[in-house]
Amino acid sequence: MEPLPELLHHVLNVILPVLLCIGVGVLLARIDAPFDRKSLSKLVQTVGYPALIVSHISEGHVAVQAFAVMAAAAASAVLAFVLIGGAFLLLVRLPLRAFIAPMSLNNTGNIGLPVAMLAYGDAGLSYAFAFMVVVLLGIFTYGSWVPRGEVSLRTVLTSPVLYAIAIALTMLGLGLHLPQPLAPAFDILGGLVVPLLLLLLGHTLAGLDRRGLGIGTLLALCHLAIGAGVGFGLAWAFGFTGTERGVFILMAMMPVSVATYLFVEQYQPEQAPKAAGFIMASTVLTFVALPVVMAFGI
Repeated sequence: MEPLPELLHHVLNVILPVLLCIGVGVLLARIDAPFDRKSLSKLVQTVGYPALIVSHISEGHVAVQAFAVMAAAAASAVLAFVLIGGAFLLLVRLPLRAFIAPMSLNNTGNIGLPVAMLAYGDAGLSYAFAFMVVVLLGIFTYGSWVPRGEVSLRTVLTSPVLYAIAIALTMLGLGLHLPQPLAPAFDILGGLVVPLLLLLLGHTLAGLDRRGLGIGTLLALCHLAIGAGVGFGLAWAFGFTGTERGVFILMAMMPVSVATYLFVEQYQPEQAPKAAGFIMASTVLTFVALPVVMAFGI
């Protein structure tokens, strides 16, 4: 184990850049600077994510089998969140239709990717992608279907991210790489993702309704406890070690996905303040817990 001062220095070098970038997003919101969240989010989803996924996964930082195992573990984690979190929601008498998606789908994009990249480099980023793929599938399926009250396959079939994953995994399995000059172009476009995600997160958090912080904090504490138990428990069950273990635990302990709030706000507006409070409290608690977990848990 690293000496404590070096360990804490490493942890701060991972956490502080993320917080500073989120802070810039908050500042942009506070000074009312021009910032089109909808357009930038669409840019990340349709251009940034696909480019980054194809360029990064196809480079072979992890093997196809390791990627698949991480995705299977991530699916198990989401299922555990649904079952345990759903039971807690019933206990506190909050509607599953509004809160099951926030309770079970973590912010593996805005926060998870930057943290994994800074903490574990290229391999960590690839494992984080495997976890994020499962979460994105959850957002595109039950994450939007449950609040809406109807099933729609269109959101799944029209997502560029899913096609990018299929292309990247095919290239990885066949040992193919992007040719010149496509590879540098994809790297440049993929470079949009991390800074834009952090700015978008900060800008979104600055505008969330704070009226639900009381019940939101209770939900956030439950979410964090589930994340710790699921992260450490499934990492042991799947036999993860090293980078695999560290990334999986970090992804399991990420805060609530901001994307889930958008569906609650649209289809369950009466629950939107509580969902907003849940996301804000979860984000703060996660950044309080992460340094401890990174320094002493992984």
